[in-house]
Amino acid sequence: MKSILLLTLAALLSVGCDSQKPTPLYELNETAYTFGTLVDVTIIGVDEQQANDAYTALLEDFSYMHNTWHAWQNNALRRINNLLKTGANFTLTPSVFPLIQQAQALSKQSENLFNPAIGEMVALWGFHSSEPDEFAIPPSDDEINALLNAAPKMADIDVEGLNMRGNNAHLQLDFGAFAKGVAVDVAIEHLRELGIKHAIVNAGGDLRAIGQHDDRPWHIGIRDPRSEGIIAALDIGDGESVFTSGDYERFFEHEGKRYHHIIDPRTGYPATGTRSVTVIHDSGAVADAAATALFIAGADNWQRIAKSMSIEHVMLIDEQGIVHMTPAMAERIEFLQPPGKIRLSE
Repeated sequence: MKSILLLTLAALLSVGCDSQKPTPLYELNETAYTFGTLVDVTIIGVDEQQANDAYTALLEDFSYMHNTWHAWQNNALRRINNLLKTGANFTLTPSVFPLIQQAQALSKQSENLFNPAIGEMVALWGFHSSEPDEFAIPPSDDEINALLNAAPKMADIDVEGLNMRGNNAHLQLDFGAFAKGVAVDVAIEHLRELGIKHAIVNAGGDLRAIGQHDDRPWHIGIRDPRSEGIIAALDIGDGESVFTSGDYERFFEHEGKRYHHIIDPRTGYPATGTRSVTVIHDSGAVADAAATALFIAGADNWQRIAKSMSIEHVMLIDEQGIVHMTPAMAERIEFLQPPGKIRLSE
């Protein structure tokens, strides 16, 4: 699960007119706890009934996806995880099939830095629970090394039609690094099918928008990874997603050291060297996975991974507070406080 983007919404404008005064444009702003996070939904440009019906449909979507894709509940994904460990062929659940297909492609593009197959490692660190354990302790080196030696990855899953099998007894899928992106994509496409042209869906700070807010683009803020404030803001266009991975999102402290939830599959430990990564992309799923992969890649390797994943808009803040950006991101972002040193990629 990942950073909090603070959404700056303008005041309501009035449009249309009758013989006396303009008719106000209805705007729905609702927040619900679903999919394991707070989901903020804003819908404008339609009447109140249509907006409320669309919002209700989104809540149903998120509830279904959460119940189906949750990594440690008794659901379709848990059944798949149990079967993958056996090495036997089985029929894939259609509701999970698209995630596995897309995750395999994104994992390959990211050089396996985005690796949903390391669910056992995530559980070993205690980040598989809905409630963080503030008294958690790091696993032992021996426990970590045992799973590192097994090296489960998405390529260990063979898929043929709707049949699949696992080739690694330590395979355990955990889609926490991109399920929100997939869910936001599904939500936005459903809104479009329902005739909504202007909306934004913000799932725990990661979001996707369509249309615009009245007569201007949607305007959002990006959190400073070392404070509760906003470090930068940007406008997002029709269909764009903004996702951030940060070391402040979920963590525990032990003996004066903080351990966050973004596990480097190469080491078995929380990734080091990065504070946060923000990505803009047309696909929420791609943006979500890329933010995780680039966070793990760090300041030395993120450019290569971004190119491999076809990501043009990236901002990475390293552990020294240096801001690394693509030129495309630099053209769009507006810093609200001095960021210190900035390095642009080639």
